[in-house]
Parts: sequence; structure tokens; C-alpha cells
Amino acid sequence: MPDRLLLTIGTKKGLFVAEASKTRRSFALRGPFGSGVAVYSSLIDRRGTPKIFASSCNAFFGMKVLKSTDMGKSFKETASAPAFSKEDGRALANIWSLEPGPGKKDLLAGVEPASLFRSEDGGDTWTMVEGISNHEHARKWHPGNGGLCMHTILRDGNRVHLGISTGGHYMSEDGGATFKAENKGIGAGFSPDPYPEFGQCVHKIVGHKDAPGRLYMQNHGGWSEWDGPGGRRPDIGVLRSDDHGRSWYSIAKGLPSDFGFPISVHPHDADTVYVLPLEPATRTCPGGSPAVWRSEDGGGSWRKLAKGLPKKESFFTVQRDAMDIDELKSPALYFGTTTGQLWIGRDGGEEWDCLFDSLPPIHNVKVAVV
Repeated sequence: MPDRLLLTIGTKKGLFVAEASKTRRSFALRGPFGSGVAVYSSLIDRRGTPKIFASSCNAFFGMKVLKSTDMGKSFKETASAPAFSKEDGRALANIWSLEPGPGKKDLLAGVEPASLFRSEDGGDTWTMVEGISNHEHARKWHPGNGGLCMHTILRDGNRVHLGISTGGHYMSEDGGATFKAENKGIGAGFSPDPYPEFGQCVHKIVGHKDAPGRLYMQNHGGWSEWDGPGGRRPDIGVLRSDDHGRSWYSIAKGLPSDFGFPISVHPHDADTVYVLPLEPATRTCPGGSPAVWRSEDGGGSWRKLAKGLPKKESFFTVQRDAMDIDELKSPALYFGTTTGQLWIGRDGGEEWDCLFDSLPPIHNVKVAVV
């Protein structure tokens, strides 16, 4: 019976692993692995014997995927990593997402420049998924501030949802053979056309197994004061879809800012969703006072969760994959900051404590009960 919590923490200087009992009283920290190389994605794979995968991408040391079969006590490189062919003309810059594929050993990797790769042997060999990587839009996407990254991969039966910055939301209904841009209602503040067919800077997408068809999105908001071409675009940053992503509507009303990067959904309640608002110009906590905001009615209203967090003079960023939630009966949230703190919000975020306060800048946080 699963009785341990595993946290993977991808940082600017390698991967750390933290382990605890289900009481969460204390976490033992291991690492860094892939020391000195940035880790933007990790996966705790619970199919069969638990395994941990993590990206380790560096322009000098090469593009690698790390794998552990001993609960993160040691890591080895897989036989290869995703790579574009010489004829393609693109060069791999980063691996932004790692997710289980449909087969027992299948892995999916979203990379930069935005493309999708699949492995059928646990990461030792990789092939490009042509339906999105060579989509008719692919050469028209442009990088955002963080690069041209495919950061979200969500599988729901034969449906596959992808989040691309800056490409938008794409959906496949045939298991990933073909993809279509599905961005109705998703705004783009930096485009003269407020609602283009594609090219939105989607930041993260999440779903829930108990609410088929429902998706939540953190988009690039912060355009309510925009006076440029196309006019102001308030409340385009936090969105919901109830039709498998074919159309989207705003649920940002009541938040201090509709700009942010991560978004998470409660493991036992599809109506409970969490965001971490940031000021759009600085990418830091509004007023220097960090807080996670929770909705318990699917985005209809929001409540601030800040007990235990700094009350002032705190100006960190929380990146798109740096917040997660565990699946225990009373789940806890975890987020990591660009200033190296890892926070835990017990009882669904009601009270916060700092688990680790001096890690390298954190890019990625994943948690699982194993």
C-alpha cells in the first residue's frame, strides 16, 4: 500500500528529491542530481515499480533524460533524449514536459522549440510526433519570454491536449495522430487581434478525471490596462472550458491579478482550483505579499490563502510547473520559488510552512504518493 510522499524539485542547478511519510512531519532531501544543469521537467511514474524521470538540458553538456528506479536515491541517463533530425533545421533547446504515454513504457516529452516526442521503451529511444511537430502552424509560432515551449501534455482517452507558449491550446481526438488549434475565447494581449486562431501565450492547463470535458487554464493575462492596438483585454488570464477545450470563458473575477503561471486542481474535487497571481510587469507577488487563491465553485469566486506566508517585501516568481498538490485525504499544496524556497500548504493551502529555504532557483515541483 502506498505510504510515502515523493517530491521532485527541478532547479537551476539540478534535481532534488524529498521524501516523507504520509504525516508530512519532515522531509529528507537528496541531491542535486545532474548537478549544475537546469531541470525544467520531471515525472514521478507510478506505473509498476515507481520511477522518476527528469530533463537535464544544457547547450554545452547536451540534452539528457535522467531516470531513477530506486525512489530517487540514484539516477542514470537514458540511452538517448529527444532530438530533431539534421534535415529538420530545428535544434533541441529544452525539455519542458514529461508525461506517461498510452503504453506501459510509453513516455511523452514536450520540448523547445515546441514539438512533441514519444518513447515506447522508457526513454531509451524517441520519435517525433508529426501531427503537432510539423503542424501547418508550427513554423508560425514565436517564442515568448520563456522560449517556444510545449509545457502541457494532458491525456484523456483518445483526446490529447497540448499547451504551447506561444502557440496556444491544441487538441487531438485521435490519440495524437492529428491536432487542431482550439482557442475560442483565449485572448492574446500582445496581438492586434484580441482572439486569434492560434499564437496565444498559454501558461498551463489542468483537468480532472471526475469532470469529463472540463479544463482550467492559466493564460498570459495582465492586459486590462492595455491601450494599444485592439484595445484592453481584461480577465483573459484565468479561464475554464466545459466542452473539452473547444471554447473557453473567464473565471478571473475576484482575483488581484489575472496574470500568473501555475494552476492546480484538487485531486478529490473538480470544483476546487488553485492559482498563484503575480503582477504582470514584474512577475512577482502583488504588493510583495504572496498568496495562493482558491476557488471551491469552479472559478465562480475566490478566497485568499496566505497564513504563514510572508506578509510583505517578498518578490519571488513561481513558474508554470512549480506548483503541485498531493493526493492524500486532506491534500497539501507545494510551490517552489525563483529565490529557492519550497513551501507546503497543509489542509488544502490553509496554512503554509517553508520546507526548504536555500535551494537554487526552482523551475519544477512534482509530488506523488508511492
